[in-house]
Amino acid sequence: MDAVEVAALIRNGALSAREAVQSCLDRIDAVNPQVNAVVATMHEAALAAADRADAARARGESLGPLHGVPVTVKVNTDQVGWPTDNGTVALRDNIAATDAPVVALMVKAGAVVIGRTNTPSFSMRWFTGNELHGETRNPWNARLTPGGSSGGAGAAVASGMGPIGQGNDIAGSVRYPSYCCGLVGLRPSLGRVPSFNGTAKAPPGISSQLMAVQGPLTRRVRDLRLAFAVMAQPHSDDPRVAPIATFPPRQRPLRAALVVDPAGRGVHPVLAAATRSAGRALEAAGYVVEEREPPELGLAADLWGPIGGPDVIAKLEPIVEAYGDEGIKRGLAYWRGCWPERDPASSLAGLAERSRLLRLWNLFFQDYAVAVMPTSTQPIFEWEEDLRDQATNDRIMQAQRPMLAVSVLGLPGLSVPTGLHDGVPTGVQVVSAMFREDLCLDAAEAIEAHHPMPTPIDPREAF
Repeated sequence: MDAVEVAALIRNGALSAREAVQSCLDRIDAVNPQVNAVVATMHEAALAAADRADAARARGESLGPLHGVPVTVKVNTDQVGWPTDNGTVALRDNIAATDAPVVALMVKAGAVVIGRTNTPSFSMRWFTGNELHGETRNPWNARLTPGGSSGGAGAAVASGMGPIGQGNDIAGSVRYPSYCCGLVGLRPSLGRVPSFNGTAKAPPGISSQLMAVQGPLTRRVRDLRLAFAVMAQPHSDDPRVAPIATFPPRQRPLRAALVVDPAGRGVHPVLAAATRSAGRALEAAGYVVEEREPPELGLAADLWGPIGGPDVIAKLEPIVEAYGDEGIKRGLAYWRGCWPERDPASSLAGLAERSRLLRLWNLFFQDYAVAVMPTSTQPIFEWEEDLRDQATNDRIMQAQRPMLAVSVLGLPGLSVPTGLHDGVPTGVQVVSAMFREDLCLDAAEAIEAHHPMPTPIDPREAF
């Protein structure tokens, strides 16, 4: 069942919260050993929370939109009483005294947290594994990455351990695991969903403040709508988030820009076909689809390095050197090799370019409701492919340029599957103007209707 159905059945009394939570806990016990997605389970606490949810319903109390619905939380996000370890041995005793805003909002809406999901060490790889918790495998094919950094959340949702996974995204960490695991995943606009960790030892750098966001991963678009509505609320811990008025409907027919080969730098034929298939689905839903690319998409993607290199990467390097595992040490060195700039002046110049490009994209989205492009321009990478050499990392970063561009500009990006090829998922990214997640969700529903996915799935071996 998806989250919408579970919530409705609990609300009308056809299903108890305890039954829903117990079912997901049983599923974790049955399949998690094969994929290692959930690295901390909370059977006793979750069942106690479910019992409280059932008692509240029995008393006739007002029920939140996620009342009794099981959810997972990523291990780099504060949850009271649990370590925010970020996949790192040195942080395994970093116990949170309070919930992060996104967790608090889900719990306030009635959700029951059943487990915490894996991430790479310091959450900065496209692959999910670390010395503390081990490797997370893609449930579609254990030879492939489940994505990163929210790979644990993606693998858990895809294999039915829970209908909603919480993740976060600075370069593609919600969208790429969604692509790899056959899910829908939303990177909201900057300023939509509050983000704060009380366990953090220092405030985030400016590039993190501009590019890092919290978002949900689900199996169906309607669950994504529900989870996003719960998460997108103002919170005193994050001054960037303010109430956003509802936007008026766009005049129909809506126009969609189809971007088959982002920036003209090459796309795998399977992903080109997936993008065109998404375009046909939109046409069938009444959209006017035209092949058109947002302004200077390649430059927008290239700015991730000049903006994030002297800030995110530079701040991580000494911490990783002191406390990181071998995977993040090598991986981050290759990231640095992709973007060797260290001069803060390059970051300031990048921020100026960002402002110029964001204006141009805003103008573009006056003509087009959405742009649809590959989430990644290459099929899912093999496990630990990023640790081979610098040339491989350069190729990986080029493949991720559609996600990087959206992160730089702070726009909403939604990854939605387009079916299977050779037994593993394909998918596209739907992008729209700032705060127009509604347009992304509408387009994703049209694409989903023509590309139903057989999820949840039982974990599969490599093939």
